Amino acid sequence: MPSSKNILRPLAGRQEESGILREALLSDRSELIAVYGRRRIGKTFLIRSVYQKEICFELSGSLNAPMDMQLSNFAKQLGAFMGKGIRPETPANWGTAFEMLAAYLEGIRGKSKKVVFFDELPWLDSMHSGFLSAFDYFWNNWCAKRNDLVVVVCGSAASWMIQKIVYNKGGLHNRITRQIRLLPFTLAETKAFFALRNISLDAMQIVQIYMAMGGVPHYLEAIKRGKSATQNIEAICFGDQGLLRHEFEHLYQSLYQNAETHLSIIRALATKRKGLLRSEIIKLAKLKSGGYLSQVLIELEESGFIASYSPPKRKTKDTLYRLQDEYSLFYLKFIESAQSHAPGVWATLSGSPVWRAWSGYAFEALCLKHIQQIKSALQIGALYSEQYAWYGREEGAQIDLLIHRADRCINLCEMKFSVAPFEITASYARQLAHKEQAYRSATKTNQTIFTTFVTMYGLKPNKWSAQYADQEIVVVDLF
Repeated sequence: MPSSKNILRPLAGRQEESGILREALLSDRSELIAVYGRRRIGKTFLIRSVYQKEICFELSGSLNAPMDMQLSNFAKQLGAFMGKGIRPETPANWGTAFEMLAAYLEGIRGKSKKVVFFDELPWLDSMHSGFLSAFDYFWNNWCAKRNDLVVVVCGSAASWMIQKIVYNKGGLHNRITRQIRLLPFTLAETKAFFALRNISLDAMQIVQIYMAMGGVPHYLEAIKRGKSATQNIEAICFGDQGLLRHEFEHLYQSLYQNAETHLSIIRALATKRKGLLRSEIIKLAKLKSGGYLSQVLIELEESGFIASYSPPKRKTKDTLYRLQDEYSLFYLKFIESAQSHAPGVWATLSGSPVWRAWSGYAFEALCLKHIQQIKSALQIGALYSEQYAWYGREEGAQIDLLIHRADRCINLCEMKFSVAPFEITASYARQLAHKEQAYRSATKTNQTIFTTFVTMYGLKPNKWSAQYADQEIVVVDLF
């Protein structure tokens, strides 16, 4: 029996994405859905979980496999789904393969929609295979004329999916009816994922894990019940058999062709907490400006590795890029440079100056992934707003998150990680005053500015917190 028919464990989170997939079953047309995102993010599991009763055919591409092997796998899968114990003859090409698939689907009775799932689509489109043109014909000349099909195409090779499917300029142009860019779990989804695995951890423990490896489901599966965040990070990231000890070496190569440029940008961004302008990326990563660099930046952002922040009414050159992939930052800061992977290395590193600098950056990245939760905690979730970072080079000030609201108010957000209530000191209070004044001077704004703190355990009460903290959010609000 095909694997898609197997009983799957419950799905954690992914409510919006699941809703998009379920809506496709209720529409009055055939649907072509593209699902893309970095590897290990749970694309296949999501699709199989939602459509486990509707999948009538599923085929997964094999990395670097020749066309005849891919076609042999197609025949094997088609025979398994037909359920007659007879394997069809291997087709000579993809055009014939799709004719066989259409004939099989034509014979399935019933009014409910039938789901066809192509996993790792980029791997099926091997050189000179003609797969994409055959798939194009299959969709436009057979599927699109019906109203009872949902065809899902999925892939981890982000550059291929974006160029060949999402922004296709040929026969598939504007044919995608729905698309899902699958990103890592949020904190709430991470907590739900652990709950399904009977792993009980408090907010601090989950935040520490999230800051080290992000919300990538495959990474989180390695978390062991009954162990602390420190113990799990030690084993997973520094142990000889740890899942993430060497993951970085394969991650980008598996997603992008000629990944050296992608890696040089990631390494450059990892050195600057404030982020980098495009001109700074070019200089630090020793790259050339042009269309290829723009393409690489788009690919990295679409995959969720980096984020861009463009202040309103500012030129594209003022866009600030930040590294937001937790694992990449953690690897470059600690795993790659660790002189020893002996037991206890992470516990030893924790609390060091490098750890304190990293934890501040990682916590900011975590908060920037939960802006909607921050807005909800501020009770402005239903109010139109835009968020961005601001960097005043001349003023020597930077604000990592500004929420510009339709009610003519601005939240100037300070995100601070600490293992106890955060204390605003006299020197830090002067920095806060300078930031606000620099921003007002540079932007000429006359709107009300609320200084908003996002911390682990709130602020330590003193005269500075009373003067400068208009609003407080604690990390549990982000769950």
